[in-house]
Amino acid sequence: MLRPARRTLQAAEGAGWDRLRGVAGTAVEREPEPVRFADMQVRHLSMVMDIERRSYPTPWSERAFLSELTQNAYAHYVVALRGIRVLGYGGMWLILDEAHVTNLAVLPAERGRGLGDRILTELERRAAAGGCRRMTLEVRPTNAVARALYAKHGFVARGRRPGYYSDTHEDAIVMWKDDLGSGEAEGEPTAPEVPR
Repeated sequence: MLRPARRTLQAAEGAGWDRLRGVAGTAVEREPEPVRFADMQVRHLSMVMDIERRSYPTPWSERAFLSELTQNAYAHYVVALRGIRVLGYGGMWLILDEAHVTNLAVLPAERGRGLGDRILTELERRAAAGGCRRMTLEVRPTNAVARALYAKHGFVARGRRPGYYSDTHEDAIVMWKDDLGSGEAEGEPTAPEVPR
């Protein structure tokens, strides 16, 4: 009887739930902390690298992220946090009036809960606030989940980069969103996550 309760507590802990012990040793659950966005910092890199390695067949190196954060004036990276735990991240370069999404990834245990959608919305919001009118990105043709997310946000396929991905020599679909000033991206505050 104790083992199933322990598994429930471990699952709850993994989902960000706080654990409290009642008088009889039963668990009392509280709502998880809301997700908030922050600028990615060097201190986030160990958690970012864990997500990166779990998300991409050819992950960026920690050195690449460090260079983006400390040496690239065009780079802007955000992390989605619950407490101090990084649940996902996204990055982009802001050049003149265009934003180029470099990467977006979510911790596997957090996928399917709308967090990728919220990270992309946050990137769009920040790009629009930075004066960008358009946004572009590359995506693998085989990444149906990402392509659906981008289409939902108004991105349209406009071209291909042959052999773009060095690991599989797969092409990249180049997608564009031409009007960052419409919809959620227009500087509206991000709403707190609704627990599920």
